[in-house]
Amino acid sequence: MRLETPRLLLRPWHADDAADLYEYASDERVGPIAGWPPHTSVEHSAQIIRSVFSHPEVYALQLKDNQRAVGCVGILIGANSNFDISEQEGEIAYWIGVPYWGQGLVPEAVREVMRHGFETLKLKALWCGYFANNSQSYTAQSKCGFRHHHTEENKYNPFLQDYRTEHISCITYPQWLEQNQPAGR
Repeated sequence: MRLETPRLLLRPWHADDAADLYEYASDERVGPIAGWPPHTSVEHSAQIIRSVFSHPEVYALQLKDNQRAVGCVGILIGANSNFDISEQEGEIAYWIGVPYWGQGLVPEAVREVMRHGFETLKLKALWCGYFANNSQSYTAQSKCGFRHHHTEENKYNPFLQDYRTEHISCITYPQWLEQNQPAGR
């Protein structure tokens, strides 16, 4: 499936995206703040595409103007989520390469995935998390209407083998509908 925003094409990852993925995911400023280690080689990135990014509802963020995959957004539904949620709920996860920080691309992509999750997949709620030191992720979630639900302290992160504080946010389908009503209604 492909989704589209004004500046992005959200599409499945392809094997030939490995070099682009490595370019952005090898940056020490990207993975650790999101809870995963930097990629170590193009082959490592290719393996991530084959294993992690091959799941349904995981999309490459491709810029329309240069055809490059510069980040990732996805919905992890039910048991595939990192949270204890029902099969009618999903967790939105995302990241984007450093050169594209601060341009509003993540909220643009997340809003489209939210629309897809609620309208097409008929999910009842969407969840999102961010680690305590990731203010950019907090800002993106706030812009998309997510509301703080709870905080988990000293949560073990198996990817980096450390303990972190994670803030968990949520938005329900009725809340999403309310924030997306046309003006004047």
